[in-house]
Amino acid sequence: MNEPALSPRGVAAVFLTFAFAYFFSALLRAVTATLAPVFSSELALSAADLGLLAGAYFLGFSALQLPLGSALDRHGPKRTLLVLLAVAVIGCAAFALAGSLPALAAARVLIGAGVAACLMAPLTAYRRLLSVPAQLRANSWMLMTGSLGMLASTLPVQWLLPALGWRGLFWVLAGLLALAMALIAWVVPRDVRAAAGDAAAPPGSAAAAAGGYRSIVRHPLFVRTAPLGFFVYGGLVAVQSLWAGPWLTRVTGVGAEQAAQGLFAINLAMLFAFMTWGALMPRLVHRGIDAVRLMTWGLPLPLALMFANVALGGDAGAAMWAAWCVACTFVSVSQPAVGAAFPPALAGRALSAFNLVIFSGVFCIQWGIGLAIDALRDFGATEVEAFRLAFAGFGACCVAAYLWFLRGRDAALPSVAPDMRILS
Repeated sequence: MNEPALSPRGVAAVFLTFAFAYFFSALLRAVTATLAPVFSSELALSAADLGLLAGAYFLGFSALQLPLGSALDRHGPKRTLLVLLAVAVIGCAAFALAGSLPALAAARVLIGAGVAACLMAPLTAYRRLLSVPAQLRANSWMLMTGSLGMLASTLPVQWLLPALGWRGLFWVLAGLLALAMALIAWVVPRDVRAAAGDAAAPPGSAAAAAGGYRSIVRHPLFVRTAPLGFFVYGGLVAVQSLWAGPWLTRVTGVGAEQAAQGLFAINLAMLFAFMTWGALMPRLVHRGIDAVRLMTWGLPLPLALMFANVALGGDAGAAMWAAWCVACTFVSVSQPAVGAAFPPALAGRALSAFNLVIFSGVFCIQWGIGLAIDALRDFGATEVEAFRLAFAGFGACCVAAYLWFLRGRDAALPSVAPDMRILS
């Protein structure tokens, strides 16, 4: 049984309710970039420690993706999201109470696990409720909402710190996530598919036996785009949510307040970029410009900008990193494209499997850059040299992922769903 059709006003209400929860998910993801100077001074954290603390969120987030996909398809987005948000509330409270790096990292794992469905649940709902062009628009505008949350994690958080402290900030976030749960319970329609017992795959089928994931990870589009998801998409989130801040303070030499202003500018640029994608995507689809073509044409730009930033070093300020982040948004079309390549009954698993790739990349790149910086400094490099070399290595991985993507451009993509026409 399909979900009941919603009026335009009902769709808007559901979108805004999901967006409210995703706003705080994105804020929690990125807030460590703003709080990095506080944690470094208060807890004497090294670059690797900072990477581990920020990456712990993505560890918890990634660990939930495969069971999350099955839960979304079997139990529905509303029920799944409400259960996990309760874990996020507990994680925020635990972070506010933590007094050591292990305790903070464990709480970040809980937070990451708890917000794991804040984007996947809406995308699964949109896959069932909306047309393909509307799905792409809704996806872009959800990412715009995430950029707004990341924007709020910069200067607004910096302004609130003197009044609340970082512990008080996390108590407030726990309360706001509880409010999001109440809104979702009230506004989002019940999960008719789950209530009707409409399983995502028949018992005993191959899809049921393998949780649907075997066919998903072997799909040509998934294989072709997975390295881009890991390195480019994951790297975008890793830099935006952590390493842009330390680059500004340690490479360009600005203070914490100026770094927060720079992060604000970066996230503001991302907000407008996703707003623009949301407006353009339906028109591009109708003109036959698909996701594969967009990534093929657009991704050389962020690759070039990454090496330009490495070459500029201390002269690569917030404007250059904002340009790199905006250019990376070409890769954002990969996720809804993968979701649209499968029937609605597998949409949750397809989206979550690709999300696992992305956020595994975030964790590995966030921590890996920190480890590389510390190792290079141990070998005698200055801090600026260590940052530049670590980012150059990350850029080389992105180039390799893009070449893998181009290598598969002649592969035939089977029509497993009617929406396949958008993918080329």
